[in-house]
Amino acid sequence: MTKINYIIRNANPSEFEEIGKLLIHVYSALEGFPKENEQPNYYKMLANIGTFTEYPETELLVALDENNVIAGAVVYFNDMQYYGSGGIATQEKDSAGFRLLGVDSQARGKGIGKLLTLECIKKATENKRKQIIIHSTLAMKTAWGMYENIGFKRDEILDFMQGELPVFGFRYQFIS
Repeated sequence: MTKINYIIRNANPSEFEEIGKLLIHVYSALEGFPKENEQPNYYKMLANIGTFTEYPETELLVALDENNVIAGAVVYFNDMQYYGSGGIATQEKDSAGFRLLGVDSQARGKGIGKLLTLECIKKATENKRKQIIIHSTLAMKTAWGMYENIGFKRDEILDFMQGELPVFGFRYQFIS
């Protein structure tokens, strides 16, 4: 099996719509995750993923294979006030975060989620943030092991409810 090298870079505005469609496909296929008719505003946010780049210090990162096919994406927030989650996460100072990480079902198991996560950690390090905050749901539990292996720790203080959906917080703290 040949190893595919993925490039991580900022998404171009011309790619925003395609990334939105990819994320809708990924999230709507998660077992136990609310469907579009249950959380229409969430899916509208996914469809318009590029609007996050209008916030200061916020980037939409994309993973591309050697044919420039989009294999995954994530939104990186260098300032938590723009993170847009429930709970207390948006009040965290000197902290970065990422949300809406998704990998195309055809590209799963190739380390793309980890590459995107490590790129967010790298950006937070370069920007001298003290920690990175993320959230996940039980429908995304397969990713929890990856996050914990990288060094994220569960933090119940960051948990919140999104309608009927419990959302679980994680922190990755930099050693200062």
